[in-house]
This record gives sequence, C-alpha cells and structure tokens, in this order.
Amino acid sequence: MIGIPFFDIMILIYILVLKNKVDKTFADKNWNEMTTTDKIRNGLIDKILSIKDKGFLEALDKLISSNLPTSEIIELTKEQKAMLAMSEQDIKNGKLISQEAMDKRNLEWLNAM
Repeated sequence: MIGIPFFDIMILIYILVLKNKVDKTFADKNWNEMTTTDKIRNGLIDKILSIKDKGFLEALDKLISSNLPTSEIIELTKEQKAMLAMSEQDIKNGKLISQEAMDKRNLEWLNAM
C-alpha cells in the first residue's frame, strides 16, 4: 500500500474537479435510473478520460491503487480533531465563504505558483 497523506489526496481530488469542471446536466436519459454508485463511477470515468496531463494521471493511478479497505478506521490526530472543532465553530459563528469565492481564491493561489 502506498502511503499518501490525506491532505494530498484531498488536493488531488480538488485539482481533478478544478481541471475538469463538472457539467451538472447529463444528456443520458437513463441517468436518473442509475444507482448513485453507477453515477459516481461513470462521472469519474468521463473526467479521467478528459485528462491529458500524464503526471496527474500517474498521481491519480497511485491514489486509486492504494485503495484502503473500507473497514479500516483511520484515527485522527489531536491536531486534526482540533481543526475540525474549529471548523464547526466557524460554521456556528457564520464564518463561511461561498464555493464560488473559494474557487476564485484557489485559482488565484494556483496561478501564483
């Protein structure tokens, strides 16, 4: 099993979404009849087929190949638990940012690299 830190996995997934904007409408009439798992699988296949960046595909392959068993419980560190508690407190206090604003910030950050 390849040890990929959780944060790196989340970055890879986020970049996948950024690089391949998901069209929320699907032409397939039978889309609503498929199970959620089928929808996710087919959506991922469509996104992966559109990726041209070899390095990104290699990283994605490593991520998918690591495939942690679903029964494995991942214990969070006390720092991770503290960050989650702070996030929940931010939500309760209304310290939120829209997805659109966050996307804009992230694109600016990525372009500055």
